[in-house]
Amino acid sequence: MRRFAVVGNPIAHSKSPVIHAGFAEQCGHQIDYQKILVAPDEFDAVVTAFFDQGGAGLNVTAPFKEEAFNMAAVRTEAAEDAKAANTLWLDAHGQICAHNTDGSGLLRDLEVNLTWSIDGANVLILGAGGAMRGVLSAFCERAPATIHIANRTVAKAEQLAALLAGKVSLSTSGLQHIPDSPWDIVINGLSSGWTGDFPDLVVPNLAPSGAAYDLLYSNEPTPFMRWAKMRGVEHVSDGLGMLVEQAADSYAVWHSQRPETGEVISRLRGV
Repeated sequence: MRRFAVVGNPIAHSKSPVIHAGFAEQCGHQIDYQKILVAPDEFDAVVTAFFDQGGAGLNVTAPFKEEAFNMAAVRTEAAEDAKAANTLWLDAHGQICAHNTDGSGLLRDLEVNLTWSIDGANVLILGAGGAMRGVLSAFCERAPATIHIANRTVAKAEQLAALLAGKVSLSTSGLQHIPDSPWDIVINGLSSGWTGDFPDLVVPNLAPSGAAYDLLYSNEPTPFMRWAKMRGVEHVSDGLGMLVEQAADSYAVWHSQRPETGEVISRLRGV
């Protein structure tokens, strides 16, 4: 039986074992998929031990995605663009390989599951953390009119924008100085959503016909989703679909077969 795991800190909340178990059942695979809590200074040692002991693949969550990228000897284009990785495995030569499925998972949820269009859209990204690296890279593959990154620390937003300078029209600001543009899609990656509140941001020209997407997922509307609804945004969603879609992309890397995601999403929603 092939062994897989998700590593992070914290990790108890992770739905990845349930998701991958659902995929394996659908595909007729026998797998062992666990959660591993990793101390801040033990990531390299845990990954090395996992693969030395015959592990087949790892998913990586916060706060280790940049460390996963740096540790890998072989990196896909998606990982290189993001300078972060959430999927690790060994190649035929025993080298650690890294890929980033955050962006592809988000795109599939937005475009296929939610039928939102990114082409020609003015996109506002809130936050500049690790997850946003893969997201921004994927958005640049489409043809948005503009992308603006707003973050508490402007320098961090500028660093994120610099990763993909020249691929699309990018601008940055602090959270209190968001430009007055007709924002068609707002993507929230601010960590404050975990604490049960959301900052009372002033977002000029937030289109009521637009869409708001939270990278966090919850059984109830997230603070960001409530914030967007209170401002008249018509289409809102949490990030559960992205979670499942990025997991399906990781599964495809490891098993050369991409599972269907609709049933797993419905099961996690309790539908």
